[in-house]
Amino acid sequence: MEDLILKLKERFEKNKDRHPNIKWDDIQNKLEIDKKLLKTVRDIEGTGGEIDVFESKIFDGPVFLDFASESPKGRRSLCYDKEARINRKKNAPESSVIEEASKMGIKVLNEDQYYALQENWDFDLKSSSWILTDKGIRDLGGALFCQKRYKRTFTSHNGADSYYSSRGFRAYVEIDL
Repeated sequence: MEDLILKLKERFEKNKDRHPNIKWDDIQNKLEIDKKLLKTVRDIEGTGGEIDVFESKIFDGPVFLDFASESPKGRRSLCYDKEARINRKKNAPESSVIEEASKMGIKVLNEDQYYALQENWDFDLKSSSWILTDKGIRDLGGALFCQKRYKRTFTSHNGADSYYSSRGFRAYVEIDL
């Protein structure tokens, strides 16, 4: 775990613009005290999330957030949710976005959060990321994903049971400081 803490500290110090009002000591103390949060952070990082602390009005407080340039490789090739996975007629994946997020204790980005992040950074130029999909679309069998192409962010849709090797999901976990 010490290697993870060191990696997070280096990323934190390198990207102070992501969290100008937060001190590393507060984050490290929280991680050392809250073992569940530490495990979640380890899991996010382990799937390729390249997480960092982020503070913005688009979240209710500071969060650990995916900053990998492409949708994390360890969270790709997933249907949107369990219902879609179970109802898939052929070649169902082992899990889904919503199931994995629940197991890891993380939250999937919604459309507003995704777009706000794309205003400052360029993510998913070659990949795409499932986003939280509202019940109305989901009840009709669909799910939403986002990506950035041609210097513009796009929202699109697929059947919730679809999955692709280049589509994963971005997520965050709240930090209660």
